[in-house]
Amino acid sequence: MDNKKPMHSSRAVFSLMIFICSIIAATVLKVAASIILPFIIAVLLTFVTFPIILLLDKLRIPRIVSILLIVIIIIAGMGLFGMVLFTSGKMIVEQYPQYEGRFKEIYDWVANLFDLPNDEALTLWQNLWDQEAIRNFVRNFTFSLSNNFFIFLSSALLSVFFVVFLLLEAGFFGDKLKIAFDERLDRIDRMGNDIITQVSKYLAAKFVISLANGIIFAVAFYLVGLEFAIVWGVLQFMLNFIPTLGSIFSGAVISLFALIQFWPDPTPVIIVVIIVLATNMILGNIIDPKVIGDNVGISPLMVMISLAIWGYIWGFAGMVLAVPMTVIIKIICENIPVMEPISILVSSRKSVLKKKLEIEKNEAH
Repeated sequence: MDNKKPMHSSRAVFSLMIFICSIIAATVLKVAASIILPFIIAVLLTFVTFPIILLLDKLRIPRIVSILLIVIIIIAGMGLFGMVLFTSGKMIVEQYPQYEGRFKEIYDWVANLFDLPNDEALTLWQNLWDQEAIRNFVRNFTFSLSNNFFIFLSSALLSVFFVVFLLLEAGFFGDKLKIAFDERLDRIDRMGNDIITQVSKYLAAKFVISLANGIIFAVAFYLVGLEFAIVWGVLQFMLNFIPTLGSIFSGAVISLFALIQFWPDPTPVIIVVIIVLATNMILGNIIDPKVIGDNVGISPLMVMISLAIWGYIWGFAGMVLAVPMTVIIKIICENIPVMEPISILVSSRKSVLKKKLEIEKNEAH
């Protein structure tokens, strides 16, 4: 009895320390997001691109040339993505006048329902601008948008610089680990390989599935006649990186716009909704869990919790990075015996059952 009390007491103290350290770590990550977030993005990009570097090494291409090629590809991809967003925004602005009448009808209906100030002789925006709350919201949103745009540019450039130095360092990092952690090198090496493998597989699979999702949306909506089909494809591609919530949000926005465009004809609206539901059902609920879920081994509940936590810490970027960050934490906990229970709690049902069978097999032998 006397021996068990100190053991339980030490576990309770350790659990309390883990909880306190987690809160401190989350606070530091949130406060120092301007530096830490670009570095984390750079690390994940390094995980994805380093196998390409190794392949180019086998082709006897100098490492510096390989890194330069990777950087050019990353910058070109960011430039292409920015150009698509700019073109999409320009399309919306150019074609907005033909939708203003429909929006005015909706606003008149809402104004009559909630007794809002409404002068039918004025345009929609003139009516909205007369309301102080709307005016303040537009001003704050414009300021926030411009501020976030410059923050995004600086973070993107900082991430690219981090990628260059991480790729330069990657070739010697194994030797550093060998000297620094000689006795524990096998465990650290296994942990590093697991992180690189699982995160790379997740990001690569998520990119392919999100791209397929966006292309299907763009082509299908173009055939239906929905305006801004490319915009909706890009939106779906971006938001599909956020598990579950991203697809729900993009589907709701697209369906609402289809209702505005095609009303009062219900047929095209129903077709758009069917496309959204069918695509998300097949790719999101069948292919996505099969390709990604088996690799990351995280329970759906923990995915939702991680979305809330990382979204609070880093906003939209945190929701995109939620699963990779949780995978990294899970793998680290797996390889530290005292923290292994945390890994089990985070794991999916399939992973836990697999672990249970391994334990039973070892006990049988």
